[in-house]
Amino acid sequence: MAHPIDPLQRETRANSDSRSLGELFTDLSRETTMLVRQEVELAKKEMSQKAAQVGKDVGFLLAGAAVAYAGFLAIIAAIIIIVAHAIPWWISALLVGVVVAAIGGYLVMRGMNELKKSNLAPTQTLDSLKEDARWTTDQMS
Repeated sequence: MAHPIDPLQRETRANSDSRSLGELFTDLSRETTMLVRQEVELAKKEMSQKAAQVGKDVGFLLAGAAVAYAGFLAIIAAIIIIVAHAIPWWISALLVGVVVAAIGGYLVMRGMNELKKSNLAPTQTLDSLKEDARWTTDQMS
């Protein structure tokens, strides 16, 4: 990110600057290129941090879905046992299925809530670009 020049330094530079228009454009091009590179690096860093957070949240979502699926299978097994045998041990299978499904539902909801909270926009980069645009506008006036 480019840093503003001290106003006294700018005034001294303007009074003593005898660079040609071509040199000024060359400097502008070089500084713009450097600024763009810095902004791209900042965006990469910020997006990798956000991607790591989203990866963790997706992990919760997948774990929750797997556990909920296991609960669903246990509930199905309990229903099959009820119909086939109609004896008391089906209650055990049904309770296990309900508990496993509840745990899976909790994990899925947690993952969904965390994903909803995630702001994937590169906010630091956008703020930095706005600051650079203001500084550039100030320099041109």
